[in-house]
Amino acid sequence: MASISGAAAAPSSAACRLRLRRHILLRPSHLRLRAPHSIADLSRSSSSSSSAPTRAQPLGSRPENGGGVRAVEKDPIKLWERYVEWLYQHKELGLFVDVSRMGFTEDFLRQMEPRMQRAFAAMRELEKGAIANPDEARMVGHYWLRDPALAPNSFLRSKIETTLDRILAFSQDVVSGKIQSPSGRFTSILSIGIGGSALGPQFVAEALAPDNPPLKIRFIDNTDPAGIDHQIAQLGPELATTLVIVISKSGGTPETRNGLLEVQKAFRDAGLQFSKQGVAITQENSLLDNTARIEGWLARFPMFDWVGGRTSEMSAVGLLPAALQVNAFPFFLYVDFIHTLSN
Repeated sequence: MASISGAAAAPSSAACRLRLRRHILLRPSHLRLRAPHSIADLSRSSSSSSSAPTRAQPLGSRPENGGGVRAVEKDPIKLWERYVEWLYQHKELGLFVDVSRMGFTEDFLRQMEPRMQRAFAAMRELEKGAIANPDEARMVGHYWLRDPALAPNSFLRSKIETTLDRILAFSQDVVSGKIQSPSGRFTSILSIGIGGSALGPQFVAEALAPDNPPLKIRFIDNTDPAGIDHQIAQLGPELATTLVIVISKSGGTPETRNGLLEVQKAFRDAGLQFSKQGVAITQENSLLDNTARIEGWLARFPMFDWVGGRTSEMSAVGLLPAALQVNAFPFFLYVDFIHTLSN
């Protein structure tokens, strides 16, 4: 499954390696192997039974001066064999993962097998809706955003899918000009958020948005007054056609609220009505959600209590800005890519 043409036959630990590829390489966000020792320590432990180098050894393979510490492997043939043995390739996604230079041995994988199986079992329970935060009785379900079919009940699955449909419809209406500001078609996005509410959208904007997106995006991601003023000044008259997205899970994040107040003041100073250009992404019935509802903001999208800010990219937090920067087809490709990658 993870080889290239002309690869040598798999060693006796192929079953263990296949499980590693299936459960770790295919689901990289679910588990991170952390070796309990350094590469040198792993090499010493694996060399205790035999001093002869094998393909399964890590980068170190030769004893130095008769001691137990091994030198870094430099033999290009052995490095190539290890690379071929451990290269993972997902042809559909065009994704390659090379772990051959990591300092693990076959013995280490065998020792870790019971722990990995316990971790996979715990992960399956979380995916079924087990409580992960007992203090607040909350589930952790950001992986349901990548694949709604994993959601533990039809209610959550419907909420995810309905939100996705609303994001796509709203973004298409904005980009097409069906939804406009009082001054005309929207030309820019100003995203106000901090931490996970900003980092995901920033990453996608840098990595995936086209050079000339339908709507250019700017971020207010801290409470520095000079930085906020700079972003507003850079917009200039374009503030009148800027869609403002305010992101806060709790709806009361002080830094985000400070940014919102500054932007609202800029709207008042320019004689503009903020509610006609404001969008809220927050938990239902939060302070921000109630404010947006009472003031009649342009749109409101939910942020679920079982999604943390750092893992919210596939919620409205990340998908709405992404959908506004591309047309529908690349957006669906992006969503489908994440779905395929998760499975």
